[in-house]
Amino acid sequence: MTTAFYAPPEQFRGGRVMLPPSETRHAVRALRHRPGDEVVVVDGRGGWHRVRLEHTGQKQAMGTVVASAQNVGEPEGPCILAAGVLHKRSRYETLVEKAVELGVTTIVPLATTRTERATIRHDRLHNLMIAATKQCGRSRVPNLTAPCSLAQVLVRYPQLTAFCCHESGEGRAALPAALQAIPASTGVLLAIGPEGGFAPHEVAIAQRAGARLVHLGPRRLRAETAALTAAGAVALHRAG
Repeated sequence: MTTAFYAPPEQFRGGRVMLPPSETRHAVRALRHRPGDEVVVVDGRGGWHRVRLEHTGQKQAMGTVVASAQNVGEPEGPCILAAGVLHKRSRYETLVEKAVELGVTTIVPLATTRTERATIRHDRLHNLMIAATKQCGRSRVPNLTAPCSLAQVLVRYPQLTAFCCHESGEGRAALPAALQAIPASTGVLLAIGPEGGFAPHEVAIAQRAGARLVHLGPRRLRAETAALTAAGAVALHRAG
């Protein structure tokens, strides 16, 4: 797969693009690109561009857009992952990075009753999401919201089919089976608790909001594993 570079929309003007300094260093110093080389540049808003480099200095690289497409590598419909913030930041960073690869379109950090840490490093997570977007062949960097409660996120996305992933119980379907009942293009909201899962009153809130309770199998999964298992189930459902 061709290595992609990132430049926000404001770096594109008149059919030309200037790579940001960090992307210039990667292109020129690490990958040894020179004038005349063609590279892929994504703008993070769905724009995918094939660019012919014209200038490759140590601090600045510029090129001309020779072809463009929209929403390359993007899913058919929205997939909102509302995942409880984890105590260990590195585990949540892994969750966010892999969720991007799996096609999640918005990540909502959840502050729940059992959340031990209710803050995130937004800039660091956003940079990880940009890197994952480039690596996996997407053209749109997912949205990252501020932390909020489960009730707030359910109210925010009433148009989506919501699934609350909770421990297995009588009458509850596994998420892959529940997904079979909806078209692949249906927008979904996946709610995953932090360490310890959702508290009983939060499960009740989800049910009152119309979310369907589902499970992810017979084994107890770590929170980040549960989030990525759920996102992977949606990705495979949409893969047909």
